[in-house]
Amino acid sequence: MVTVRSPAVAGLFYPADSQRLAENIEQLLSAVQTHKSIVKALIVPHAGYIYSGAIAASAYGTLCSFAECIRRVILLGPAHRVAVRGLALPNVDAFTTPLGRMMIDTAAITDIIHLPQVTVSPQAHALEHSLEVQLPFLQSTLTDFSILPLVVGMASAEEVAEVLDYLWGSEETLIIVSSDLSHYLPYAVAQREDRKTVSSILQLYQFIDHEHACGATPINGLMLAARKYHLTPHLLDLRNSGDTAGQRGQVVGYGAFAFTLPHSTSGSIEYAT
Repeated sequence: MVTVRSPAVAGLFYPADSQRLAENIEQLLSAVQTHKSIVKALIVPHAGYIYSGAIAASAYGTLCSFAECIRRVILLGPAHRVAVRGLALPNVDAFTTPLGRMMIDTAAITDIIHLPQVTVSPQAHALEHSLEVQLPFLQSTLTDFSILPLVVGMASAEEVAEVLDYLWGSEETLIIVSSDLSHYLPYAVAQREDRKTVSSILQLYQFIDHEHACGATPINGLMLAARKYHLTPHLLDLRNSGDTAGQRGQVVGYGAFAFTLPHSTSGSIEYAT
């Protein structure tokens, strides 16, 4: 019998109706540029689609030219609901969304379960939105793939990077870090602070703190891995909730980044302005 983690935020962060959800994502993806570079990793925001969906779409649009090559997606997102030590796996066989079921990559679990920072916590995954909101985008851009969802809690950048090292693979493996940027700052202040965070990411400077990105820990771990594997970071989009669907008194920042492999097509991903 297949055990399944059901959606927790369908109808809240994104449409619960499958047709509406598919149309929503199709509309978001149709508005972004596609690219020819081979992307190894993405940083993607995880707010409700009305707020950050367009920014997330700019990241997923980079996958179109090689989507058929991707067979495994490693998902890392911060813990919002339950305190977690290390990186927590779910205790299920599959995740579902209104668009269908995605199987967990059991071989990938075997690769990392011996690491002391890797735990199993169904509670950490049960209500966590940071990973769930990425899934419909993946289902809309990829075809035959499995997932390995990891909720990241109290861990070091080195511990995250070690897990990524075991899972790195080749072009068949895509890494996604789910993170928003600054939270609840005035519009102009948020713009300034988010630009600083962008600069750090583009320089692969891994000492980002949680005031500047809720997913700071997995971002810092990704940047350690990016330096080791000579990935090149690119800014795809940078906005905040005041630019999309919110007021400007207090905003949440959203950035989308792609990390390309050394042999990718040069210059085919453009920086956001």
